[in-house]
Amino acid sequence: MASGGSDAVGATALTCVRCGRPAFLQCPKCVELKLPHEGAAFCSQDCFKASWSSHKSVHLKAKLSAVGTGTQAKAEEKSDSLGEGWLYCLKRGQVRTPKFPYFDWTGTLRPYPMSPKLVVPDYIDKPDWAADGMPKIEPNSDLQHVVEIKNPVQISRMRETCRIAREVLDAAARVIRPGVTTDEIDRVVHEATIAAGGYPSPLNYHFFPKSCCTSVNEVICHGIPDARYTGSLVYDFCDLT
Repeated sequence: MASGGSDAVGATALTCVRCGRPAFLQCPKCVELKLPHEGAAFCSQDCFKASWSSHKSVHLKAKLSAVGTGTQAKAEEKSDSLGEGWLYCLKRGQVRTPKFPYFDWTGTLRPYPMSPKLVVPDYIDKPDWAADGMPKIEPNSDLQHVVEIKNPVQISRMRETCRIAREVLDAAARVIRPGVTTDEIDRVVHEATIAAGGYPSPLNYHFFPKSCCTSVNEVICHGIPDARYTGSLVYDFCDLT
């Protein structure tokens, strides 16, 4: 690719990005991508070829930036179309904002807005973190350090809990397909858990704003369900614990 030649630089005095000598040639790919001349100027084909292995990363970064900008525009457009209450998540769920969050993105993935927090009825027993986001009993429990031998009653309750969790996961699995948002999957998980008389344990745990974690195609761990469509779905991991 480097041997394809370079385009002549205009009258503006530029220096070679590799050796610093006066430059009269420019990377053709940079010209195609409309990148600044200063970062694409070379004094000779030899310098151009010698720099190619590192210089080509400039092209990739420019392409990712362009795709990311388009993705951000889609996310912002989605936010506008969803209406009031759909906000972006900041500070691990503690803050929400209508503005697209700033971050030094390294790829094309962008956050989408998420729906308002779902309500848990008063008749459902709630863990201590449901109120203020901070678990208190769990970190101070002896079970953090001791393996408890469960009695028959406890084993029976654990079996019942596992059965409900399996049914909720099955309900989530039935709606997972390309074109469905992870927010919709979360709604199904939330409603199925409530219908079984349970509290969706991820909800407000250390301020986590949803009732399950979702990871589409294993892109992110403990992802927060939002308005992003699952798109070209290969694998969707849904965690209820």
